[in-house]
Amino acid sequence: MSSGRQARKASKRTIPLEPLIMPQVPRSNYLHFQEEKQRLQLKKFLLHRMFLVAKILAHTEKKDIAEYYEQTFQSILKRHLGEAVTGLLLIYPTSILHILESSSGTLFRILLDYLDHEKNENEFLIQGMKIIVMSHNIPARLFLQWQVSVIKVPVMYLDDVTQSQSLEEVVTEFLTQIHKLGLHLFKTVKVGTKGPGDNLHQVAPDLLLPEQIIKYLCNSEEFLDPAAFIQMYSNPVHVTLDSEVVWPAPTRF
Repeated sequence: MSSGRQARKASKRTIPLEPLIMPQVPRSNYLHFQEEKQRLQLKKFLLHRMFLVAKILAHTEKKDIAEYYEQTFQSILKRHLGEAVTGLLLIYPTSILHILESSSGTLFRILLDYLDHEKNENEFLIQGMKIIVMSHNIPARLFLQWQVSVIKVPVMYLDDVTQSQSLEEVVTEFLTQIHKLGLHLFKTVKVGTKGPGDNLHQVAPDLLLPEQIIKYLCNSEEFLDPAAFIQMYSNPVHVTLDSEVVWPAPTRF
């Protein structure tokens, strides 16, 4: 009897107890949230929107400007992964206004291509380019395709707002008018069509920016040109901690 009891006690002791397993709570971070958001929107890369202004040479064929950008877009997308380019190119008599929407790598390569032409050509058809604003991680595209519109008929303006307004006010009006124009094209232009073409001054004359504002922004020193912009974003960020600063400076004996 005693031997049976001891055997039963031993058998009870040899049965291992299952360890208590804490329930695993799924954790995520902001990067995973953004990646999932992009996946749901069928986008491989984050989207950015860039606003450019520039001057053009006198007697420049407007079709040459459009063909240059079309060839640049095709060349970049063939060699590099990235989002397709959408936006709007307004060609004024002596200047251009360009809005581009794409991934950051594609936008940077567009600027690099411009710098390459500017460096290697004496008189490139686009000159004095300035970057007004670059909006990062935009939720959706404002333009469903890339379209070009030539402003043929000069628009008459009662006064020159650049003479009475500050730079901040001019930029605010600049962005407000572009946003209104983009919403108008978003609602009226169908995907696959050429858009308003060269009749934009007749379709939406109140939404067009005066060329004097474009010239004013081109001449403003407050905005970066492509070379300074790329250099700023290419340079590594060096942060010096207070613990790394030693005073007086160490000297060798």
